[in-house]
Amino acid sequence: MSKMTGGEALAKSLTLNKVEVIFGLPGVQLYHALDGLSKEKQIKFITTRHEQATTYMADGYSRASGKIGVAMVVPGPGLQNASAGIGTAYSASSPILVISGQIEKDSIGLDQGKLHEINDQIDTIAPVTKWRKRITNAEEIPAAVNEAFNQLKTGRPRPVEIEIPPETLAEVTNTDLVEPGVNPPNSISEDDLKLLSQELLNSKNPLLWVGGGVISSDATSELLELVEFLQCPVILTNQGKGAFPENHELCLGSLHRNEPYMDKMKEHDISLAIGTRLGIAATTTINHKVIQLDIDEKEIGINHPQAIPMIGDAKASIQKLLKSLKAQSSPRKPNESLKELLKFRKNALTTIEPQASLTNALRDAMPDDSVFVSGMTQIGYYSRTGYPVNLPRTHITSSYYGNLGYAYPTALGAKVGRPDIPVLAVSGDGGFLFNSQEMATAKQFNINATVVVFNDNAYGNVMRDQKHNFDGRVYGSELENPNFEKLAEAYGLNFYQSNSPEELNEHVKKSFTLNEPTFIEVPVGPMPRPW
Repeated sequence: MSKMTGGEALAKSLTLNKVEVIFGLPGVQLYHALDGLSKEKQIKFITTRHEQATTYMADGYSRASGKIGVAMVVPGPGLQNASAGIGTAYSASSPILVISGQIEKDSIGLDQGKLHEINDQIDTIAPVTKWRKRITNAEEIPAAVNEAFNQLKTGRPRPVEIEIPPETLAEVTNTDLVEPGVNPPNSISEDDLKLLSQELLNSKNPLLWVGGGVISSDATSELLELVEFLQCPVILTNQGKGAFPENHELCLGSLHRNEPYMDKMKEHDISLAIGTRLGIAATTTINHKVIQLDIDEKEIGINHPQAIPMIGDAKASIQKLLKSLKAQSSPRKPNESLKELLKFRKNALTTIEPQASLTNALRDAMPDDSVFVSGMTQIGYYSRTGYPVNLPRTHITSSYYGNLGYAYPTALGAKVGRPDIPVLAVSGDGGFLFNSQEMATAKQFNINATVVVFNDNAYGNVMRDQKHNFDGRVYGSELENPNFEKLAEAYGLNFYQSNSPEELNEHVKKSFTLNEPTFIEVPVGPMPRPW
């Protein structure tokens, strides 16, 4: 037992849980937390220029590195500003810890008009967090921090939040630091294992649907072994890109909403979904038995009510499944008719220009182990099928949240988490300006990620749809942008303007050789629908 402030207890508890980086913004309610962190040399504090970026960066850090991303903000508007990133992490099942300040504890819930007061702020983020706790006594901090990490590392990974009033952080008390515990993941039950093994062995043409749960569970090597044992094709959700190599002969990749392969679903007699809610449009044509294996029992049956539920961690469950299958059967031989089916799907994909040329230029410039952050822009949409991914944690999307502005700060967080590999974000001009101020963060901390901004001086997707659906009328979607070269120069970033796919490819490759953040502008005109 040691005498320390609540802020010091918080910092030491984070150190015990192996936190290396915090993305945050300082503020009056956090002074003692920041003072405690200043004494912990293991933890680096990266100051952002907007609270929204704290959680985007924590999310990118988590998804690229596989570690826990941590954000720290003041209460009230600070936490509300950060909620866009919390929601994105929630939708993508990304484990981030949000540390929020609070108003003075004796004033909570009284609506006295205290600085940054919201009554009750913990309720405002309940829909986008897995677990939340308000800590009002300093001696409770170590146990609460450990419980937060327990929530982050067990079950479905999603954001958690703790909030601490300023006098709790300032309070000096005798505090027992608590070593974090380790909880092994749960696999499917023995009865479910027996059923699943029998269904797969009896199936003549099984199909696998793979989501982000496989990546979260670090089950990619087990999945590869299972697929090659069964000799069955794999469909990847957008979140699942990287869970199975798209250059593998059994990979169908990610399907889009007008997917020709949908008509071929009748060729399969069973679908096994692992780590996905089966929410993508292509699943609507499944007309055979579906087995859904997921860590989160609440996801089972949401999109396919008749799905057979199996609850368990992907890695632990696939390991048991492989052992069971090998005990009962030899690996299947390659199916020649299946190869024809896979060839049909790859040949049926529609090439759309200019998206295809620009996406191919990016893919060619990026090593397999680089991280691609897919923004909500035309190239980002097209990349879902047009940008093949072969390694886990190298493709990041905003999942079903689909928010503008997340790509650049998320890429900065990803680069902090993986400083050893190239990281690139694609964004539209409208979305980039949501968080363009984070160029200052990139420069200050030398986070040498690359951002490619496709500039059409519009919210291009909206403008195209307006013209198409409303007799050519456009309203609210036209933009007047700054001179991006001067903007990048003002922040001290390296700048290129690419006027062709060839120049884009060259400039991206150059950016990866520089030890400094880079901005690449690509002037473009209206683009056709990417689907």
